[in-house]
Amino acid sequence: MKLMTIFGTRPEAVKLAPILAKLDRETDIQSLVCVTGQHREMLAEINRFFDVRPGIDLRAMKVGQTLNPLTGRLLDRLDRALAETRPDRVIVQGDTTTALAGAQAAYNRQIPVAHVEAGLRTYTANPWPEEGNRQAIARYCDLHFAPTAAAAANLAVERVRGRIFVTGNSGIDALGAVLMRGGAHIAFPAGKLVLVTVHRRESFGAPLADICHALADLASRERITLLWPVHPNPNVRGPVQTMLGGRRSIRLVDPMPLPTFVRAMQRADLILTDSGGVQEEGAALGKPLVVLREETERPEGVAAGVARLVGTDRGRILAAATHLLDHPPEHRALDIYGDGRAAGRIVDGLLGRPVETFVPQAERDGLRRMG
Repeated sequence: MKLMTIFGTRPEAVKLAPILAKLDRETDIQSLVCVTGQHREMLAEINRFFDVRPGIDLRAMKVGQTLNPLTGRLLDRLDRALAETRPDRVIVQGDTTTALAGAQAAYNRQIPVAHVEAGLRTYTANPWPEEGNRQAIARYCDLHFAPTAAAAANLAVERVRGRIFVTGNSGIDALGAVLMRGGAHIAFPAGKLVLVTVHRRESFGAPLADICHALADLASRERITLLWPVHPNPNVRGPVQTMLGGRRSIRLVDPMPLPTFVRAMQRADLILTDSGGVQEEGAALGKPLVVLREETERPEGVAAGVARLVGTDRGRILAAATHLLDHPPEHRALDIYGDGRAAGRIVDGLLGRPVETFVPQAERDGLRRMG
C-alpha cells in the first residue's frame, strides 16, 4: 500500500511525526511524505528534530500570502504530485489550508482520505478559517481519527461517511518523545514565569491590542516574567513589538525550537495561549491555562478545570491570570487528550487492523467503580 502524508505547518509536522515513525516500521507500506511549505523555516526545524525526510516539497509559500491564492497554488501543485505518485490513500492532519487542499485534491482524484485529529468543533465562525476547514475536510474523508469521544460524537451527529475511531491525540505522543530525549537546558529568571503564545487570525487587530494591554498590566507585578515566543506573522509580530518591546519583565523571543519550548512549558507557572496544541500539551503537563479565545474546539480542558476560557478582553485576562498566579491550583497532569499511544492506533486503523479505543484514566476509573 502506498500512503501519502501531506502537511505544511509546524503543528501538523509535530503531530504527524509519531505516525510517520510508526509507518516506517511497517514492511508492507510505502510511505510518501509531501510538504507544501506553508510554514518554511518552522517546518524544517521540526522535520530535523524528528528525522522526517520529505520526498516531495511543493514550495508553495510566498511572502505576504493570503488564503485564496495559497489554496489555489496548493490545489494545483498537489494535483500534479498526486498524478505523478498515484498513492492508494492520502493522510491529512488538523485544520490548516494545507489539510483542506490536500483532502480536496485527493477527493477530486477519487483517492481515499484519512483525517488525523478529526471532529473538533465549535460550530461558530471561529477559529477562523480553521472551523470551516475542519468541517469541509470531514466531507472528503472515509477514515476519521478523532482524538476524543466528544470529537467522535460530533462526527456521528454530522453523519460523515466511513469509519470513526477514538485514538487520542498524536501530539501527546510527540510531547512524550520530546520529554524522553531531554537536552534543552535554558536559564529562566527567578520568580513566576508566564508563558504566552498568540497567533490566531481572529485575534489580529483590536483583540491582539487588548491582549497586549492585559499582559503589560500583568507584567507590572513584582517577580513575574512573561516569556512570549512571537509568531513571525507580521500581523502579530509588528503590534507585539510596538506595544510590549523593551519592557523589563517581558521577554519577546523568536519561535523556540521544540525541545526548548517544551522546557518552557514545564517551567511555566501559568500558560496564556490561543493555540489548540498548547491547550493539549499544557493539560498533559499539569499546567493551568488561560485560553485567549471566545470559543475552543477542545472543551475537555475547560470541563476538567485545567483551562479557563476568557477571550481577549483585557479585564478578564488580567483577572484570570492574577487569580491563578495568586492561588495556584494543584499540579495535575491529565491524559484527557491522549495517553501517548495515538500513533499506533491510527496506523492500525490505516491498515485495517482492530483499533483500541482511547479512554482517559479518569473515565476508566469511573467505569471500574461502577462495575
